[in-house]
Amino acid sequence: LGAHADSWVGTGANHPVSADELHKALGGGAIGSVASQLGINTQQAGGLLSQVLPELVNQMSPSGALPDNHGELMSKGLEMLRGLSR
Repeated sequence: LGAHADSWVGTGANHPVSADELHKALGGGAIGSVASQLGINTQQAGGLLSQVLPELVNQMSPSGALPDNHGELMSKGLEMLRGLSR
């Protein structure tokens, strides 16, 4: 998903990503961890991540580069996912 991620960090349009693509790229463990933290199943977590991840990365990289504090990116992402899962 390198081209996808590059589009999210870059200043152009964000390429969409599917839940299946994320599952293949991140693995079931990562999706399961997000699902567990949100109290939802892995299928729901994959769907939410596919909606939120492109825009989250885009917002966190307005200058076309990821911030040094990647923990902030994860915290903000979980916050956005929690809002969508309710």
